[in-house]
Amino acid sequence: MDHVVGLKCVICGKTYRADEVEYVCPDHGDEGILDVQYDYDLIGQRLTPGNLGASTDFTIWRYKPLLPIKPNSPVPPLAVGWTPLYPAPRLAAGLGLKHVWVKDDGRQPTASFKDRASAIAVVNAQEKGAKIVTTASTGNAAAALSGLSASVEQENVIFVPESAPPAKIAQLLTFGSTVLLVKGTYDDAFELCLDAAKEYGWYNRNTGYNPYMSEGKKTAAFEICEQLGWDAPDRIFVSVGDGCIIGGLHKGLKDLYALGWIDKMPKLMGVQAAGSDYMYQAWQNGEDILTKPPIEAATVADSISAGLPRDRIKALAAVTETDGAYIRVTDDEILQAIPALARGSGVFAEPAGATAYAGLVKAANDGLVSAEERIVVLNTGNGLKDVASAMKAVEAVGTRARYVAPNLESLKEIFG
Repeated sequence: MDHVVGLKCVICGKTYRADEVEYVCPDHGDEGILDVQYDYDLIGQRLTPGNLGASTDFTIWRYKPLLPIKPNSPVPPLAVGWTPLYPAPRLAAGLGLKHVWVKDDGRQPTASFKDRASAIAVVNAQEKGAKIVTTASTGNAAAALSGLSASVEQENVIFVPESAPPAKIAQLLTFGSTVLLVKGTYDDAFELCLDAAKEYGWYNRNTGYNPYMSEGKKTAAFEICEQLGWDAPDRIFVSVGDGCIIGGLHKGLKDLYALGWIDKMPKLMGVQAAGSDYMYQAWQNGEDILTKPPIEAATVADSISAGLPRDRIKALAAVTETDGAYIRVTDDEILQAIPALARGSGVFAEPAGATAYAGLVKAANDGLVSAEERIVVLNTGNGLKDVASAMKAVEAVGTRARYVAPNLESLKEIFG
């Protein structure tokens, strides 16, 4: 990996060789998240928008020279990435806007954005000859690792809170993972996973700890800009829990800007549930996120429920360095956004995915965006991940199924 020049601590700025440390800066323990540093001059000689345009590899591996893996490393067979970017003119018009797109990562192999990071994790683990890969998750990262691991026969151990939606647990069991339901919160599962990885020497996929996970997630930023003809949008709305997705988007945009492939940095708009708003609080109040204590997190959007966001340093930088903002929405607003997004664009999102659209609705209503801005909404997970929440959402807007007898007379009672 001659294009990777080091790993830089986001707290103290110290830089290490890629083979010198595995996950975190030793001066800061588990909080010392690292950032992968690249030789952009070398990458620019190997990859250009022109040869990308000629590529027939419509997965994240089209960007292989910009990823922290060896050039000859085999990759999982599942088609991760290059998810559709849909124009959404009806959503835009309803909000008094002119240009809105929906990036649908519910179309990934295991139906969530987290496949991007897990694909990198599986490749990295196999490069290292790891026998077992592990992660803690509210469900989506776990399903992503489980599915990607199944595709290459990689053993894995998954820690999830026992409150995780049944559909997500079903994915894990179907793929054959060793599933441990933790009697506690996501944060409890995360800590136990860290301890287990250290104790047993397992490869640790956890975001906000393994620096290479951001590198998988940044590929969504590459795709958005390439799908828009390298004319970067003005704003990207994304839900935020642990902070790794928004941090990954920021990293991808910085890569493209350093390479000269885009001429501006989109404003990143982080959207949090009111019941899990650690980042919103820190941003709004100017708090020190290294010393700010955890909060009690509870929201219908389980995928973004995090009392202590593990990638909070990168998540805060993503907003502040792009002149973006954090927005807080209620669970009711999140549920309302599920059918609104579906009916306005045809994209069915789980609560965490719909949270991004709820944030755009609030921003438009509060005058935080202008009519001419080009805006992308990122859906991070398919609505079938959480059918119970989808049913609550449609019932709340007065939509229900009607029962009929198998004859025309029964139909005429409804349609006349």
